[in-house]
Amino acid sequence: MQPRTRKALKRMGIAFIWMVVLTGFVVLVGAAAKVKDTAACKGIAVKLSGDDENFFIEEKDIKALLVKNKDLNPVGKPVSTINIANLEKIVAQDPWVKQADLYIDNNRVLNIKVIQREPVARVFTITGNSFYLDAQADRIPISERYAARVPVFTGFPTDALQLQSADSALTAAIVGISSYVLNNPFWMAQVEQVNITGDRQFEITPKLGDHIIDFGEGTDIEKKFARLLAFYKEGLSRVGWNNYTRVNVAFENEVVCTRKDGTPPPKPTPPHIDSVDVDMAGTGDIAAAATPAKTTAERHTEKPAAKPADKTTSKPTARPQRTPKAVYRPAGKKVNTTKKHRTP
Repeated sequence: MQPRTRKALKRMGIAFIWMVVLTGFVVLVGAAAKVKDTAACKGIAVKLSGDDENFFIEEKDIKALLVKNKDLNPVGKPVSTINIANLEKIVAQDPWVKQADLYIDNNRVLNIKVIQREPVARVFTITGNSFYLDAQADRIPISERYAARVPVFTGFPTDALQLQSADSALTAAIVGISSYVLNNPFWMAQVEQVNITGDRQFEITPKLGDHIIDFGEGTDIEKKFARLLAFYKEGLSRVGWNNYTRVNVAFENEVVCTRKDGTPPPKPTPPHIDSVDVDMAGTGDIAAAATPAKTTAERHTEKPAAKPADKTTSKPTARPQRTPKAVYRPAGKKVNTTKKHRTP
């Protein structure tokens, strides 16, 4: 036999062997796929992800969504007859489920991966009903197992699920304020609750201090908390934490305070300062206007002194008492509001 003929036959033999191998492989894969499709589902495995501290939905809850209905229960049914897309929709309908992914592995087990919704605020309506809000401003029902440690808002004006535009804007403001507080350890420790007034303004009740914080609308959140922090550091540290009934941070570049009725301000040495340009950088440099006897608001509103009364006239009627106020104006510098701040 010629060498060329021998090489040609050898090549044909190798090609034939590879063809047989490939054909056998295809047959085996097809047979395995057919066996998998006709084989029954062995079970359900659930994996939850989200807040590691609080799982508001458990594995048994996810399984119950499927196994409680015989038509939906995949266990014991041929894999080829299981509608994965339909089961995903059913699991995703749970209000605590943000996302659900389902697949069947080689062991014929239905795997369910669930991402849990994470609340950022708890809201109480004017009727007393309560619910959570997540970062997308979607409502989440209250869980019987856990209570999320999130800021609390009271006085929400409606129980309706379909919100009007004004209520939607209010919900977005709640999420904005609450998210900021959640991401700042100091404010998370200081904010007791937030009340929504009838004109849709926010009032903060702090844990430390006998006063109410008028926050105004849910805008300029970071700037307002920066002014409030600067006031805590440079204002209340001088005049005391319990001398004011209200602290208003709604105005641009100033904090307006209302003193308690009939409670005189403390008398520090050097002379008392009621109007302070707060150092927003926290450097300790404060531009101050000394007012030993009068506050800024009093100086602006005070009338000229009355002339001495004639001896023949009766005594003048006492004027009604006004609530003294103090105005704190930031010096225009920025304040560091990172998590490294300590409680003043």
